[in-house]
Amino acid sequence: MQGLAQRVTAVRPDLVNTDASFGELAWIWGKGHASDGESWLRRLWFSGGDLVAWGWAHLPHQARRSDGSVNDVTSAYLSYQVHPGRRELVDEVIGWYGRVTVGIERTVMPQAADEFALKRWAAHGFQTDPASLGDAGSWTQLNQRDLDDLEQPALPAGFRFRTADEAGPQAAVQAHVDAWAPSTYTAEGYEGVRRTPAYRGDLHVLVEAPDRTMAASTIMWLDEANETAEFEPVGTHPDYRRQGLGRAMLLHGMRLAREAGANHMTVACLGAPGHPGARGLYYSVGFRMFTRDVPLIKTEG
Repeated sequence: MQGLAQRVTAVRPDLVNTDASFGELAWIWGKGHASDGESWLRRLWFSGGDLVAWGWAHLPHQARRSDGSVNDVTSAYLSYQVHPGRRELVDEVIGWYGRVTVGIERTVMPQAADEFALKRWAAHGFQTDPASLGDAGSWTQLNQRDLDDLEQPALPAGFRFRTADEAGPQAAVQAHVDAWAPSTYTAEGYEGVRRTPAYRGDLHVLVEAPDRTMAASTIMWLDEANETAEFEPVGTHPDYRRQGLGRAMLLHGMRLAREAGANHMTVACLGAPGHPGARGLYYSVGFRMFTRDVPLIKTEG
């Protein structure tokens, strides 16, 4: 699946679905397969020995958060990817998704640039999700920038950069849970992330506060075939926000990614006007919107 992401990136990066990128696949699979794997269904389409399309249905399930609450997911969601040279398989993906989710509300988020896929989803009865409209919309935009002309990162006095290799698993997990509380992330989830072939502890960056709290963290996923890297996730502890930590961490991370062989960087965020925080952060370090997804829903049939 990551190999298909690389091949699509090489020819039509605007058609790589936001949750089907090289890094996003590793992140989602790594952190969730142990806890959520029983609610996942996958279907792969091959041409000869090459994977040319896949579908990954996330069925209704319950997920326990770090504060003890339970997130009850009642609808199905599909992540998928089809090689642009085999776009006729979109209909097969849609048909398979329908067969494994009979009687369940279904959602999916193809790319806005994929006009063919949007027409096929519409032909099968999918419509724009009302929840995605307005200032608080749920659509995601992908941002990009080249890795030339990078600013020197500057942290406040007493803060320092660490890597997950240096800080250790417990600190890496706590940094994420603090930034995204209440979170479903666990030590078991992080172990799954670490076992993905794409993970590199030296590209997992944290910011340590003077009191030893891990105040911010991000993972970078390096796609060597396309000389590009992706930030996913990016988060800052609520007690340490608005101090420039996220900005410094991103600049430092991009320098590390460049040293590792990347010349291009991507990061995703919510794109609606009511979600300006992450977008403003990424724009402040030179990212600009490249493409966006279109949340679709089907409630019957």
